[in-house]
Amino acid sequence: MPVQAHPLLLGDGACAGAKVRGMNERRFFDELSERINEALRNSPAQDIEKNLRALLAGWFDRMDLVMREDFEVQKKLLEAALARVAALEARIAELERRSGGNAAR
Repeated sequence: MPVQAHPLLLGDGACAGAKVRGMNERRFFDELSERINEALRNSPAQDIEKNLRALLAGWFDRMDLVMREDFEVQKKLLEAALARVAALEARIAELERRSGGNAAR
């Protein structure tokens, strides 16, 4: 079977034929796209995805996972609290040093 050149590559009067073929090709691709979409709508893939999402959500809930954003907020709060505790410990140590260790009266 001989190989044919694409109509747009031919010179002169081939462009008129290319428009007709282009319309036919467009119709072909539209039909193909519709058939693929219909096959995907009717496939069990969506049910599998929905079930998998529900399974993973339940599994993550049981693991007591938190969102990264919530974790970062709590981490910053803890760091601030630890810094405050360290500052208070240093202040207590300084007050005890000044009073000569007689903090309990």
